[in-house]
Amino acid sequence: MNPLHSPADVLFIFIGGVLILAMHAGFAFLELGTVHKKNQVNALVKILSDFGVSTLAYFFIGYGIAYGTHFFEGADLLAHDNGFALTRFFFLLMFAAAVPAIISGGIAERARFYPQLIATFCLVAFFYPLFEGIAWNGNFGIQAWLTHVFGAPFHDFAGSVVVHAVGGWMGLVAVLLLGPRYGRYAEGGGSAHPPSSIPFLALGTWILVIGWFGFNVMSAQGLDRISGLVAVNSLMAMVGGTLAALVAGRSDPGFVHNGALAGLVAVCAGSDIMNPLGALVTGAVAGVLFVFLFTLTQNRWKIDDVLGVWPLHGLCGTWGGLAAGIFGLQALGGEGGVSFVSQLLGTVLGIMIALAGGFVVYGILKRTMGIRLSPNDEYRGADLSIHRISATPDHWAPW
Repeated sequence: MNPLHSPADVLFIFIGGVLILAMHAGFAFLELGTVHKKNQVNALVKILSDFGVSTLAYFFIGYGIAYGTHFFEGADLLAHDNGFALTRFFFLLMFAAAVPAIISGGIAERARFYPQLIATFCLVAFFYPLFEGIAWNGNFGIQAWLTHVFGAPFHDFAGSVVVHAVGGWMGLVAVLLLGPRYGRYAEGGGSAHPPSSIPFLALGTWILVIGWFGFNVMSAQGLDRISGLVAVNSLMAMVGGTLAALVAGRSDPGFVHNGALAGLVAVCAGSDIMNPLGALVTGAVAGVLFVFLFTLTQNRWKIDDVLGVWPLHGLCGTWGGLAAGIFGLQALGGEGGVSFVSQLLGTVLGIMIALAGGFVVYGILKRTMGIRLSPNDEYRGADLSIHRISATPDHWAPW
């Protein structure tokens, strides 16, 4: 019998996974360039450690919840079909591991290290795959019901809602339960600080942008389904988000670089069905949305979301889920096969699962172990308090 998937398919999805793996370096440097210098080592260690914990959680539990399969078999069986099932796991793991990487940026500079690793395990093992399985594997019959009632299933080609909105709304819960950083909202006004390294921030953005084309284009998961439309839509959304944030943010470099990411977050869901003009508008709306909501949450609502993960991933991801149901319609130049009502209901369901998961996991950890550094450790910085060394060798703390 001929294999179901060719070696070319295995290589294709593997390269996509590697590109998304590189995005974790982007997450790390984006956070590194934003936080105080006394927390830069923590940003680097946290992203890599979260990835390791995510891998174990997804391999042993999460992937089975989402897709009803496991890898506790002999290597001869696992190598069947050119090992495509394993490579697909590798690819989808990169999506799962992005969720704690997203959360990391919101809780930076005051979260305890090991409780966060426990939170990562629980979220990636149980709550993320719960919605992933609903959206991408048809679990519980919800997609079939949406198709029957509204004419189309919930459509999220590359994870605007499944990955970004879920991660962003979980991050919001963690940020609220942690509270603001020491002195962030002093009496009489805030005490925001500029990014510690704009070059590192920009580097993180560019790494994420490059990896994002693997994130989106290779979500086809096979050479026979690859489409240049996804690539161009991703490009147009990125450009729309960049330029819109440039104008709305008055040339602020933080807004410009995050505007590009906002556009890419928003286009993930409908990148395979939108017209490029629809993708451009989707990205532009996301860029403005990020600038406005980041400013509002930080200054007026006093939500100390360090990297703005809720506006960037939570809200722009939510917009992306809805935008797929708008610009995916044939009447607006899309390919069709979508329903706005299905997009709305699917997006709301993802948010509800994310909020429930965040409150359960972080709520229990806060009551039992505590999730925040002591005021003294926070003042010293997570680098010395947790890792006993600073980003430069001038400062270190002996065990």
